[in-house]
Amino acid sequence: MKMPTDDYRVAENDKVNLKKWPTRVDPFYASTDHYKQLLESDVARLSAQQQLLYATNRHAVLLIFQAMDAAGKDGAIRHVMSGVNPQGCQVFSFKHPSADELAHDFLWRTTRDLPARGKIGIFNRSYYEEVLIARVHPEILRGEGIPNATHADKGVWRSRYRSIVDLERHLHANGTRIIKFFLHLSKDEQRQRLLARIDQPEKNWKFSADDIKERKFWDDYMKAYEKCLSGTSCSDSPWYVVPADDKKNARLIVSKIVLETFESLKMAYPKTTPARFAELQSFRDQLAR
Repeated sequence: MKMPTDDYRVAENDKVNLKKWPTRVDPFYASTDHYKQLLESDVARLSAQQQLLYATNRHAVLLIFQAMDAAGKDGAIRHVMSGVNPQGCQVFSFKHPSADELAHDFLWRTTRDLPARGKIGIFNRSYYEEVLIARVHPEILRGEGIPNATHADKGVWRSRYRSIVDLERHLHANGTRIIKFFLHLSKDEQRQRLLARIDQPEKNWKFSADDIKERKFWDDYMKAYEKCLSGTSCSDSPWYVVPADDKKNARLIVSKIVLETFESLKMAYPKTTPARFAELQSFRDQLAR
């Protein structure tokens, strides 16, 4: 079955209503074994693309994952990137900012961790927290000490969207390709996964009281995500709304989108010049002797 990845892409200037975006679609796999075969194939192709990325040294790739708690960000990153050389990939998780980070502009702490050319960077949560959790919880914006910034002022959020879009356009112009995933989980599926974290001893460590606290703000988060996706999905750095109620299917969708982005770069290993070829033959003769 061909995967229509464009179905999950948020078009530029699209006004997103998440109630119209599915949290579950028909699976692209017929069985667990079939899922493993499909994912292994994508992982192998992705590994080959990573080698090209490093060899050509022309582009960087940044993957951004945002979602509600228990949506499967960690699992998607772990499974899709399982075949990637760790030397060419870094994962950063951004939680509550430190005092030093709060003393800078909201993009400062993540900008420091952007991937270099030839590398893959993964943000598990990102600068988008500053237009999501900060929009849901007014005390966060107040704590940042920004002059004349009030939570009710829509201009604050429009300004942040503009800063984000400008940053991503700048990065794209300089060779960084950005893919942004919102793992779209239903509230009922989240409840089931949180219950599993309580009921299954091996998952107890995953459960936090904050999971229950934040769940109370579900509707506020959905509105914040709708505004964010609408305001920051661009043709060069699009958002993808990935149905996340089925973890396996979500991973296959993510892997396919990442692969398509890599393959669109049309990378090839650098060609050896005649002079370089002669030099290599000289070295080969020395080693053979």
